[in-house]
Amino acid sequence: MTAEPAEEAPNVKARPQRSLAARLVLVAAVWSTIALALAGVFLVSLYQRASERAFDTQLEIHIKALISEMLETDADAPEAAARVTAPTYRGDPRFSLPLSGWYWTVRRADSSAILYASESLVGDPLNVPEIGDAESAVGFITGPTGDEIRVLQQRISIEDVPYIIAVGAATAGFWADIAEFSRMVAITLCVVGLGLILAIFLQVRVGLRPLSRLRASLSAVRQGEADRIDEALPREIAPLAVELNALIVSNREIVERARTHVGNLAHGLKTPLSVISNEARASGGPLAEKVSEQTAIMSTQIQHHLERARMAAQRRVIGVSCETEPVLSRLIRAMGKIYRDKGVAVTFDQAPEIRFRGESQDLEEMGGNLIDNACKWAVSKVAVKVETLLDPTTNRDMFSITVEDDGPGLTPEERAEAVKRGRRLDETVPGTGLGLSIVADLAALYGGKFTLDGSDLGGLKAKLILPSLTRE
Repeated sequence: MTAEPAEEAPNVKARPQRSLAARLVLVAAVWSTIALALAGVFLVSLYQRASERAFDTQLEIHIKALISEMLETDADAPEAAARVTAPTYRGDPRFSLPLSGWYWTVRRADSSAILYASESLVGDPLNVPEIGDAESAVGFITGPTGDEIRVLQQRISIEDVPYIIAVGAATAGFWADIAEFSRMVAITLCVVGLGLILAIFLQVRVGLRPLSRLRASLSAVRQGEADRIDEALPREIAPLAVELNALIVSNREIVERARTHVGNLAHGLKTPLSVISNEARASGGPLAEKVSEQTAIMSTQIQHHLERARMAAQRRVIGVSCETEPVLSRLIRAMGKIYRDKGVAVTFDQAPEIRFRGESQDLEEMGGNLIDNACKWAVSKVAVKVETLLDPTTNRDMFSITVEDDGPGLTPEERAEAVKRGRRLDETVPGTGLGLSIVADLAALYGGKFTLDGSDLGGLKAKLILPSLTRE
């Protein structure tokens, strides 16, 4: 059974969110893509309509030329037919080429029989739809060779006889031009879109650079490398830096006042207790012994709670951290000198660049208690090891300090008793019995853990888990 202090409420990290820069670039990229796609569709639609109008205008010109030919007077014709001439229109060479895709026909409005037709039809019919009473109509039909034909029909009246003239042309080249235009628009807009996204990315990076400076400055304060945040920032975020600096100063003032009050309370209580204890020892008798016993208990309680108050005040200081290796190395050298006559060899295995998120004196307090306790009980060997780890429940960076000895060790029941306040398992060994309870309390204040277990060396293994500071 291992003894663990009561844990603080779990500090579960929120699920990592997408960065602000990524959000801005993503939203701008999506909107730009949609806008450019709509612009491309709009441009192609405009081009298609303009091409259709140009195509229809060309067909209309041919119809007017046919009408002009039909109205030419034939001097050899009878009087009744003097106003109508059979057209032989060849305004475009393709009207003369067989099945070229360019055709014209003339028919009576009240009959489907073709009166005149272009040479390109070579006798094949051009199946144009009826236009009813409309003066003109335009649409698509299937030509003699199966290709798509755009046909413009117009109604005219000569000598009160209604005629319908139809001129059609194959649309293969028309659609090819539109497809080519669409391809060029797509390529152009893709290049513009990529350039726009790149420009947005650079704009966001440059625009958010002050936030990166603010984060770096805040990280320096958190790691103890600076006393305040740099306020030389754009006016939009400079007030935030000012308020954070005010918060840091206020925090330090509160902690300093708490430390002062703790010191004053300690001095105010120790002197009266010392007087009472001395008077009781000088008086003798059962009452005096009881008073001495109770004043000793009061002194232990006061020392414990004052230590907790001091630790809680230090724990709330913003921007405090320290390297673990120098602190533990200094403690190991000191313990080597203290226990030199006992012949205890202390080994130290330290992972590189581990930084404790807290004050060095708290690390000295915890590490010193553990190493001193191990050296007291060890026969000849003490091993100290520091490793990095990740807390799976909170996803925080942590590190462990493991101290093992080859002494007699403790039973599971004795391990549970060892961390209780003022509990001493062996009254012959000097001490107040507060050492391991202080370690447990400090570990809990920092959101860590303290456990006791059996060691592979034969004695006791004390494991301390504390938060580490990751450099960003």
